Amino acid sequence: MLAIRMQRTGRKGHAQFRIVVQESRQTPSSARVVASIGTYNPHTKEVKVDSEKVTFYLKNGAQPSERVATLLKKEAVKLPSWVVLAKKEKKTTKNIDKLRKNRPAEKVAPAKEESIVAIDAETKDAIQETPIAEESVVKATVEAEAVPVVEAAVDKSTKVKPKEAPKEAK
Repeated sequence: MLAIRMQRTGRKGHAQFRIVVQESRQTPSSARVVASIGTYNPHTKEVKVDSEKVTFYLKNGAQPSERVATLLKKEAVKLPSWVVLAKKEKKTTKNIDKLRKNRPAEKVAPAKEESIVAIDAETKDAIQETPIAEESVVKATVEAEAVPVVEAAVDKSTKVKPKEAPKEAK
C-alpha cells in the first residue's frame, strides 16, 4: 500500500520537507520513494504541490498522513471521501485554579503621593523631640549585628584594596 507523507530534509534546526509517495512499510527517512509530489517549508508556511500527481495517487489508493491531508486541503486539492481529517480537540487544562485569570484579585496598596510641604519651625521642633520607638531601635541593632564587618589591613607604603566579605553558602 502506498502512503503520501512528509520526508524531512534541510539542515539541523532548519527543517524542510518533501511530500513523497512511498511504500507504507518503508520509513520516511529511507531513500526508496515512488514519487516526489511537492515540498513544504514550515518556517514560511510555503507549500508547493503538483496537484495532478496527488489526485492520481489518491485515486489509486494512496493514504495521506494527517499532516499531509491538512496541507492538501489548504492547497484546495480535492480529497476522496474516505480520507478522514484529524479534528482539533480542545485541550483540557490541569489545575485550572492556578491560572492567573482564576486567582482571587490581589489587594493593591494605593500609591502614595509625595508632596512637598513647608515645615514650620514649631513642627520641626516637635518632630525632633518625639521619642523613637524601642522596637525600631532593637530592629536596627539586630540588622547591624547580622551584617558581617570585614576590616582591611592597610599598609601605608603600598595601596591595598580592602578584602571582600565572604559569600554565604546557600
